[in-house]
Amino acid sequence: MSKASPPLSPALAQLRVEYRQRSLSERDVDRDPIRQFVAWFEEARNVGAIEPNAMTLATCAADGAPSARIVLLKGVGAEGLTFFTNYDSSKGRQLDANPRAALVFWWAELEREVRIEGDVSKTSAEESETYFNRRPPESRIGAAASPQSQPIESREELEAAAAALRQRYPDGNVPRPANWGGYRVQPHCIEFWQGRPSRLHDRIEYRLQKDGSWTIRRLAP
Repeated sequence: MSKASPPLSPALAQLRVEYRQRSLSERDVDRDPIRQFVAWFEEARNVGAIEPNAMTLATCAADGAPSARIVLLKGVGAEGLTFFTNYDSSKGRQLDANPRAALVFWWAELEREVRIEGDVSKTSAEESETYFNRRPPESRIGAAASPQSQPIESREELEAAAAALRQRYPDGNVPRPANWGGYRVQPHCIEFWQGRPSRLHDRIEYRLQKDGSWTIRRLAP
């Protein structure tokens, strides 16, 4: 018979932060949500946020089962937001079956969150190649050595695969694996959240319209 899990401290229910730094008005935001995102992203960089490009990527399998993990944003523009990974990973297989995703950025230093929902497509092989070849040699080795999301026998197995690649490519110019490349999230909904006192937070949502324009509205917190 399994033992019961220890109860959480009663103090956990009392944990809260009162947000007071800034406000957000639909009158002040950029009419283009990508420009608004870039402005917030640069603010996060300027205040020294740790890995401001770290984002939660949520995907769903064909049966609707969700999963989420942290990945790094590597490009943003009018065409969408770009990240790179192993196409045979769990997220890659889920995106093949259901090419839609949600992203979440959290910048605690600014008491801000951005939520993004959109359709996903692969970047071109040329774009993936260009980015892969700009990575540090050890990062290229790691990407090529790892059968991402697959079971492995031990840490030693992974390190042996990396060592074999270092020996095979002493200059560090490991070629991009065919199953490694980029994905681009083309948003249809972007929400900007600014923490405010007493849980009366500011939430401004952009929604893409059929004509390519964006509607902007305030949401209740």
